Amino acid sequence: MTTSEFILQHRLSNPRDLALQARRYPDVDMPYALNQIQGWQTARQKLPSWAACDGVVYPPHLNMEQCSSEPTARYKQQVVRRWLARLGAGQGGAATSMADLTGGFGVDFSFTSRCFASATYVERNAALCDVVRGNLPCLGIANAQVMCAEAEDCLATMPQQTMLFLDPARRDEHGAKTVLIADCTPDVCHLLPLLMSKARFVMLKLSPMLDWHKAIVDLQGTVREVHIVSVGGECKELLLVLAALDGAASSADTGSNGVEAGVRVCCVDIMAKADAEGEYKRSEFCYTIGDASENTPTPSTLNPQPSTLKSQFLLEPNASIMKAGCFAELGKAYGIRAISSNSHLFLSADRVEGFPGREFVVEAVTTLNKRQLKETLGSLQQANISVRNFPMSVAELRKRLKLRDGGDTYIFATTTREGERVLIVGHKV
Repeated sequence: MTTSEFILQHRLSNPRDLALQARRYPDVDMPYALNQIQGWQTARQKLPSWAACDGVVYPPHLNMEQCSSEPTARYKQQVVRRWLARLGAGQGGAATSMADLTGGFGVDFSFTSRCFASATYVERNAALCDVVRGNLPCLGIANAQVMCAEAEDCLATMPQQTMLFLDPARRDEHGAKTVLIADCTPDVCHLLPLLMSKARFVMLKLSPMLDWHKAIVDLQGTVREVHIVSVGGECKELLLVLAALDGAASSADTGSNGVEAGVRVCCVDIMAKADAEGEYKRSEFCYTIGDASENTPTPSTLNPQPSTLKSQFLLEPNASIMKAGCFAELGKAYGIRAISSNSHLFLSADRVEGFPGREFVVEAVTTLNKRQLKETLGSLQQANISVRNFPMSVAELRKRLKLRDGGDTYIFATTTREGERVLIVGHKV
């Protein structure tokens, strides 16, 4: 049995079990085979369209863990297409081109490159370059070239591009995670003038841990859009779109080059699984934080109306909105009231159509008074507990309430605007 035959025959098997059977297959390159089986199994969940392609070679496990998922890669593709249309790129027969200066396993490149007439993949790891060079034909990509080089060196000699894409490494030379954009590799802040001179627009993929308000300042007024992307309720990545600003534009209009002057923030939550048509549905909430030339973008603050807990529905914003901190904009857009300025929970007398987050039917509200707790919780044995602006941790509150985790009941512990600590009990809509 050849290695390829072994991989195909056993790709649904447990790699750990297969490793114990290595002596039975002397002609099989077992380390390679196990890596390919494990990679394919990961791709089935993370990159289903790749897993469906025969001949795709998968990199070591770490690269598979760090690469983009299909939902986020497809979202980038949609953002790219919208920017190409906004800039009128490709009109009149003009050729479009892109370069990914930090190619990695090539997942983002495989989706974004399809939007351009020509594309260049740049990666300093020679082994990854070989993998991607072999995978591109399997994925039906014929407009790309692969370059093994440092991003900085390649950028210096690269011809003008329609778009440049970078996903800077977020670990230092000691392997520690970095959270400042200037500490990533390559240093985008240092390269900024060259990047802006080489492309009509630049897309940066960054850690969701990064302070995006500071990133706007660090990138010296070049940021046009901020995309905070979650998948299945978990914040996964931060995308920044950089482009030159037409001085004649204002935050309320559009310049002659099609670039809006205001910084647009899009909070996106994508379904982890595709629907029957292969589409990844998503919720999206967008707002403008003002002119990108302002020195310090100020995070949103709430000035809530007097709170009342007599409403029927409690609303919890999704992870992207929590990261954005756009609670004032959210309340205004949907006409909902915040429980307090630091609770990040909202109330509504009616269902809120299209709300970007979770919605719960409020069934009871109680303080921590023993008698009230007993009357409200009764014989309840388990519940899902969350704390927001509350002096106890989930573990501490769970111990006090003597409730197991799980079930259909949800308890939100929070503090009202009047300073009253309450437990809001309900069920998910």
